[in-house]
Order: sequence, then C-alpha cells, then structure tokens
Amino acid sequence: MTTTSDHTRNLETDAPTRESGGAPAVPLDAPTLDAPTLDAPTLDEVDALDAALLDAITATHTVTAAGEDTRLAGLHHRLEADATAAGLLDVAYRTLDSPVGPLLVARTRRGLVRIAFAGQRHEDVLADLSTRLSPRILHSTGALDDAARQLDAYFAGRAIGFDLPLDHALSHGFRALVQSLLPAIRYGETISYAELARRAGNAAAVRAVGTACGANPLPIVVPCHRVVRADGSLGGYAGGLDAKRSLLALEANHRRGEHSGDTEQSLGRRNR
Repeated sequence: MTTTSDHTRNLETDAPTRESGGAPAVPLDAPTLDAPTLDAPTLDEVDALDAALLDAITATHTVTAAGEDTRLAGLHHRLEADATAAGLLDVAYRTLDSPVGPLLVARTRRGLVRIAFAGQRHEDVLADLSTRLSPRILHSTGALDDAARQLDAYFAGRAIGFDLPLDHALSHGFRALVQSLLPAIRYGETISYAELARRAGNAAAVRAVGTACGANPLPIVVPCHRVVRADGSLGGYAGGLDAKRSLLALEANHRRGEHSGDTEQSLGRRNR
C-alpha cells in the first residue's frame, strides 16, 4: 500500500528541476552538449564571397537592362512606323560616324534637309529644325539609309558625288543662290570666294558669299568646302578647319582613282 508520503516522494523525484517555457524539462544532472565550434571566415573568403555576390548582381542588372533596352527599341520602332503611316512624321534624323566626326543628318518628305557637325551641337540643330520646320521630328534610321550609304561611299573614296533629293527649305535669298552654285564645283577642285561671287552675279559680294557658305545647311553633299580664299588659304568652315582640310585631302587623294577605275562613277552628281 502506497502512503501519501511515498507518493509525494515519487513526485519530487520525477519533477523537472529546470523548465524553459513549454520546452521539455531538462534534469539538472543531464549531460550537456557542447555547441559545435565554427571557424571565422578568412578575409580572402569574405572577399571571394563579396566578389561572387557582386558578379551575380551585375549579371542580373545587365540582363534586365538589356531586356529594357530591347523593349524600348521595339516601342520606338513601333512609334516610328505608326507616325510615318499616319503622316505625322515631318522630320526624320539620325547620326552617322564619319572621318570628320559624328554627323547629324535629317530629312523631310521632300528630301535631305540638314547635315550638321558635332561642333554645331546636334541638340541645338534639332531644336532649330523643330522651330523652323516642324515639331513633329523623330529619330529614324530607315528613312536615312540611302543618305548614309552614299556618305559612306564618299568617305571611302568610292563615289565622287551624290544622287539624293534635297530639301532647300532652310535657305533663302542670296544665300540660296550662292548655295545652288556649289554643286558645280568639281570633285577635287577648289574656287575662291571672289570667283563664286562673280558667278553669283555680284563680284563685290565676297563677304556675303562667305556667309552663305558658312550657313550652308547641307555641307559635304553641297560642297562648300571647295571654296577657299584667293591666296589658297582655307578661309572658314562650319565644321571647323580640320574637317575642311580633311575633306579636301580626301578628294585630292582619291581623284586619281577616278581615272584609274578604282572609284565608282559619280552617283549622278546631280543633287536635286
């Protein structure tokens, strides 16, 4: 027969001596387990981990950026196509690499309307086109493929002229008259400002002729670089004297190829 004191003694013996919330009780005389000891990472290991994380982040960003660029390019092409189809695109432009630096080329529905050198600040040129022609202006590569191809051929010495429709909307009055005479100056040759003034019907207007050449909105294609001073010095040029010198040297160096058959026939040499 179990007495009350025996029952009490058993409860005391079986009772937990350490509790932690709702966790199982741990007897005081239970063996303890040592926590495993982890060695601290070395500086090289930390650096390697940082590098791996950075590479992963960079790779993710690159993929995301590339996808975004592709998406934006697709949207732009769609906008360009829709604007053209709806007749809302009045001025198309793009930039081209060339031996005389980046060139901005622009065209309207009538034809090539503007070529600008980097020194003329392409942003300012676009703003001017927006004001003088139309605010409906958009970057477009396809609309200027022919101009790009012919300019490439010219710079490579494979062509001595251009066959492109031109829009002279940016030229007026005496300046337009002077500029209309420039295509008659043959590839690889030069004339003086005084001679050009004489051809324009006003031999005294040498300074005005120089201004008209400087304001030429279609340099290279309409070759104002072939006009120099009477003493043979370069005079001025909207693209800078280095560009003018380069263009004259290019034509002088390749003119012999025209006679040897290495240079293609002029692309019409009739800038319309």
